[in-house]
Amino acid sequence: MDLDDTAALIVIDVQQGFDDPDCWGERDNPDAEANIGRLVEAWADASRPIVLVRHDSREPGSPLAAGTPGNALKPVVADAPHDLFVTKNVNSAFYGEPDLHAWLGGRGIRQLVVCGIQTNQCVETTARMAGNLGYDVVLPIDATHTFEMAGPGGIRLTAAELARATAVNLDGGGFARVVATDDVLGA
Repeated sequence: MDLDDTAALIVIDVQQGFDDPDCWGERDNPDAEANIGRLVEAWADASRPIVLVRHDSREPGSPLAAGTPGNALKPVVADAPHDLFVTKNVNSAFYGEPDLHAWLGGRGIRQLVVCGIQTNQCVETTARMAGNLGYDVVLPIDATHTFEMAGPGGIRLTAAELARATAVNLDGGGFARVVATDDVLGA
């Protein structure tokens, strides 16, 4: 896959609080963190820009609340070199601090590779918004993971079903190209 030399890797919410199965339920893709680590290593080796994003939840009792152990980044990215660190309290990294869109625009970055947690929540929302803002978005779906979720009327989807829906929403909807990590890395 041909990527711009300035393509930014956006790593979303790879936080310790997502490791508590009592809070989240069944997850998919046990290889997500390893694939995220491979992407971070490749970006660092190529001196491409890396943006780390952390969710600072404002919900009482959230495992992602600022100042709690769950708010910390997981070891795979905790010490990763990065060019920008964004904190947010909503789904999209574009509504965080500092201003991601302004930072990317100031550097002429037009291509983004988006990975992280949760596939169908903050990852999908950030990718959709990036697509709407005119970025060329690539989403290696195997460098994300999510959890089962209940919806209206007792509907319950597995994590794998939600990940498939995200792939269809993003790629089929023209927001992003959904690929595998090996496609991004040329492996």
